[in-house]
Amino acid sequence: MDRGFVRIAEGQVHYRILSALPGAEHVRPLVMLHLSPASSRSMEPLMRALRAGGHGGAIIAPDTLGNGDSAAPARTDADIAYFADATVRMADALGLEVFDLYGSHTGARIACEIAASRPERVGALVMSGITEYDAATQALYTDSYVPRVAPDEYGRQMVWGFHFVRDQHLFAPYFRREAAYRLAKDVPPPEVLHEGALDILRALDTYHIPYLAAFAYPSHARAAKVQAPALLMQPEWGPPKLNEAAATIAALMPQGRTCAPVGGLGGYAAALAAFLNGDTIPC
Repeated sequence: MDRGFVRIAEGQVHYRILSALPGAEHVRPLVMLHLSPASSRSMEPLMRALRAGGHGGAIIAPDTLGNGDSAAPARTDADIAYFADATVRMADALGLEVFDLYGSHTGARIACEIAASRPERVGALVMSGITEYDAATQALYTDSYVPRVAPDEYGRQMVWGFHFVRDQHLFAPYFRREAAYRLAKDVPPPEVLHEGALDILRALDTYHIPYLAAFAYPSHARAAKVQAPALLMQPEWGPPKLNEAAATIAALMPQGRTCAPVGGLGGYAAALAAFLNGDTIPC
């Protein structure tokens, strides 16, 4: 796993990359877009699982502007179309002409917008955790999901960052700490929570910008514009409502389908690799 930076108008974009294996240089590169409020570090396990599962092409995961080690967005009111454009400009700077796309949650919306607005750039599209929020939910999430937290003399932002990340693995949405919203999955080990907390603390003053853009994204209308072959993933660990929404999104796409793989991360990666390779998908 290598790391690098490439410059666009806003500044430097940080990315992680697994270079193409010898003999697989002809395979379309895969660009993987992470969820909020994480960074491309959260993509590393899946990137490695994809490589182990037979995907030999280059795999590139940038930090979204405002997250990780990438520059801040140029606008505090940036929408998903802006983040999609920034991602394409990053691809241009890396010399990527046509590429496959994988996106998770916020990253799925960015990937969807790239495929909808620039069909000539996208070979295949895979998304996980994408839905559309009604006006009431948008208002609730805008008010409650992304509090503005500033450093203080007691370092309380450190404790907040850790619990913010932990609670997202316990409840969906994380601020509804009630049994009805409890997720049926294990809490990650402390090392994973620590890494997630570091990501949000690094982006403390900008992490909310891509989040707010994701809440307002018209997923249904934009998904209907996608012409590329598309796979909507329904992971075993995904919130039930988001997994249910996958079928709605897939039905809007001329070449959309869903996949609910089993077997943990390995099974998930195998299904993803099969789809990108044009093989039978084990779903």
